[in-house]
Amino acid sequence: MDDALSRYDRDDIQCDDFVRAAAMFALMGSPVRVQLLWRLAEREYDVTSLAEALGVSVATASHHLGRLRLSGLVSHRADGRRQVYSLDDPHLVHLVSDGVDHFADLRRRDRRA
Repeated sequence: MDDALSRYDRDDIQCDDFVRAAAMFALMGSPVRVQLLWRLAEREYDVTSLAEALGVSVATASHHLGRLRLSGLVSHRADGRRQVYSLDDPHLVHLVSDGVDHFADLRRRDRRA
């Protein structure tokens, strides 16, 4: 962990960086949003495909995607009549993937114990 922290000059971190990080973590307080981000970390999806993959309604997926889009965590583009969403930030891809993988590993380890 020290290597990751040493990549940045700690004196260069500003209060606003913590505020923005806290807002991002608050947005990820919804399991549906984490699942959306986790799916988008692998490839682009349209709203209907995401809703089907998560087992939620299109309205629910669209609502959560709208919140993620307004916050700048996901981007979207029109593809004909469909809206296609993507997650392009490599930091966020790692954060979501590592977080989900961590808890999946803990669950598997607990099951073996």
